[in-house]
Amino acid sequence: MTRLTTFAVCLLLALPAAVARGQGTPAPDASAWSDSSPHRVYFISGRAIQLQCLDWGGHGPAIVMVHGLGDSPHIFDDLANRLRQHFRVYAYARRGHGRSDAPLAPYDDITLIDDLLQVIDGLRLQRTSLIGWGMGGNEVTAFAGRYPDRVNKIIYLDGGYDWSTSSFFKAFHKIMSVNTPNPAALRSIDSLRVWWHAAWLGSDAPWTNGLEAYLRDVAHLDMYGHVSPVPTPQVYWAVSTTMGTWRREYKKVQAPALALYASTFFPTDRSDPVLAKQLRDFEQNTMVPFRRASIERIQKELRNVKVVEMPNRTHMSIGTEDVDSLAAMIGAFVMGAALPAPGY
Repeated sequence: MTRLTTFAVCLLLALPAAVARGQGTPAPDASAWSDSSPHRVYFISGRAIQLQCLDWGGHGPAIVMVHGLGDSPHIFDDLANRLRQHFRVYAYARRGHGRSDAPLAPYDDITLIDDLLQVIDGLRLQRTSLIGWGMGGNEVTAFAGRYPDRVNKIIYLDGGYDWSTSSFFKAFHKIMSVNTPNPAALRSIDSLRVWWHAAWLGSDAPWTNGLEAYLRDVAHLDMYGHVSPVPTPQVYWAVSTTMGTWRREYKKVQAPALALYASTFFPTDRSDPVLAKQLRDFEQNTMVPFRRASIERIQKELRNVKVVEMPNRTHMSIGTEDVDSLAAMIGAFVMGAALPAPGY
């Protein structure tokens, strides 16, 4: 089993149980729902691949956002709607993700950096700020180090971690093997939504239109309502292998950086007391020391970095809850103003 870092690994682990249910009754038509986020969708071609790009428009300095492993650019829907008031905002689907092409290979770090260059060149941006969520922090770090004249500022959205740290992955793989949806959660988009909300956001976090667009982009349904994940298992294997060996080179980065850290990785308010304890143990025994070591390293190796720890946020809710305050903080940083306090 590879080192996978998002909810889609849970789908992969639970998929055999879903398939074993057989076909049954066709699911209701899911096409009645539509994404109301005001963005354009188009494809940027080059280097023998097409990459899906979401463009929310707006006026001002450009921001390009890079999602995490197994995620979708739609995870930025709610944040982008706020940022577009002062910036020109884009996000793209990493190869193998979303609606981007999904070749069998390659998925190495050099290729992923070149894909980001392809997007920035395709958008005709001479200079842009970059936001990296989760593994997206790998691309923005490497790109800023390689092309310093193309980057204004970088923002790590719970992405200021070196995911190749072996001690972290061992514990993370173990917790992901138990924090998975059961077959009942895969019977419909409604039951899957309930599970994902509890597993990644927490019971108090609101559900939004952007999260709905994201869920429907990473969990496709067949005519019977059965779930199939995007990316494919083959893509997960390739990208997660790259992530597990891609060491950050912070010292090469010249751009000012803002590193935002969630206070916990998973929500721990689960109805299953055994699972809740396992999640608490993971947080205390693995994430707390890993987060502290990551912050100390980033403060030591980045030339100009501001670190903000966000209370009451998980790895996923950090970018989807109270996006007005988050957008204000990112906007102030990009524009060179004083950062507002995280009033969460």
